[in-house]
Amino acid sequence: MSEFLYVYRGGNRAGRGHPLEAGGKLVNGRSKNVTDGPYAEKDLVGGYSLIEAHDLAQATELSKGCPILERDGSVEVRPIMQM
Repeated sequence: MSEFLYVYRGGNRAGRGHPLEAGGKLVNGRSKNVTDGPYAEKDLVGGYSLIEAHDLAQATELSKGCPILERDGSVEVRPIMQM
């Protein structure tokens, strides 16, 4: 199992010390459209969750259940770098 971070952005409301890897996925809005980015590094973060999944594909699929998507927010799915 690997660790992934969900970063919540947007919607109608505004790790454990390891850096995030450069890659990941971005899931947007009610349509739950999945893209490879871009990531808003300096945007307002509305919250985050640390999850475990077998790989990026499974972590991305699990992110589609995040409630912020129902408010047209987005979820960044980012692998946590192994140190």
